[in-house]
Amino acid sequence: MDSPTLNAYNDNLSKKVNGFESKIRKFYSDNLEIHPSPPEAFRLRAEFRVFHDETGAHYAMTDSITKRPYIIKEFRIAGPKIQNLMPVLLSAINGDLVLRKQLFGIEFLTTLSGEALITLLYHKKLDQNWEQSASEVQDTIDAMIIGRSKKQKITLKSDFVTEEVTLGARKLFYRQVETGFTQPNGQVNIKMLSWALQQTKGSQADLLEIYCGNGNFTLALADNFEKILAVEISKLSIKTAQHNACVNGIKNTSFIRMSSQELTQAIDGIRPFRRLKNINLNEFNFSTVLVDPPRSGLDPTTISLILRYKKIIYFSCNPLTLVQNLIGILPTHKISAVAVFDQFPWTDHLEVGLVLEAQRN
Repeated sequence: MDSPTLNAYNDNLSKKVNGFESKIRKFYSDNLEIHPSPPEAFRLRAEFRVFHDETGAHYAMTDSITKRPYIIKEFRIAGPKIQNLMPVLLSAINGDLVLRKQLFGIEFLTTLSGEALITLLYHKKLDQNWEQSASEVQDTIDAMIIGRSKKQKITLKSDFVTEEVTLGARKLFYRQVETGFTQPNGQVNIKMLSWALQQTKGSQADLLEIYCGNGNFTLALADNFEKILAVEISKLSIKTAQHNACVNGIKNTSFIRMSSQELTQAIDGIRPFRRLKNINLNEFNFSTVLVDPPRSGLDPTTISLILRYKKIIYFSCNPLTLVQNLIGILPTHKISAVAVFDQFPWTDHLEVGLVLEAQRN
């Protein structure tokens, strides 16, 4: 990697960290942990438009200002697997009219452990001719292929990849399903998991996790708690999380599909839920709550819920909404640790992890 690239990356990261630091300093005066990303070849997911001209199909993106497509010749921020697959796949598409015709999008989902899933998006109904052509390509490249068109999905082999994550002496296996949410920067995600593992080391009692996704944090933290109750609104994510816990032999976790508002109602006994028929909430003794909300942050109901617990682990992909949420959290809790993770290099976005401890009266 050339020095100008590394210098430019460090400048971009410093600008983001300084911007966040200026907002958090009114609440926290100690040092911030900074966890950088590789400047290149870090992204495990990529989505492209397909632009067609007289020379064939091309990878393309949309200009944010003109809203017009522009051709992508290389994509250096993509992981090595994606970079290696891009020219091979495009050559195969341009060599087969069945694959190329009415193709409008290509999506890559890869893992640090080397698996790859490619989704081809079409403005046409896919038939046996497409399936045969796509199967021939799948047999010649190191990746699985899915075809999608309106109300149609053809899975040639599998619709998921399996990531392997090593945390200390443990190796965890995560199924990551097409269309399901996954962290785009695998190396930084491991840093986030390691930090959360360290921050909850020696914990007692149980963990409540809200917005658990496919069990990304749940599996990593399972050994630090007696039991974990994890909730998520996405049916696909809950199903995947349950599978991941089973595959890894983790038996102290319970995954429930419900919103944080419903969870609050269930904990307070306001209304019963059939989804909880096999779970007795009274058997849990939550000492810690972990939240990893979307960019919109936490709603007032969820903030009121998490204030009940001694320790709050808050991961945020939007420092602006995080700071807004802190206004409602800090009257009862004090920030004890802050870490920033460059999950999104070369952008204005920054992932932040906070630990908040209940203040003694």
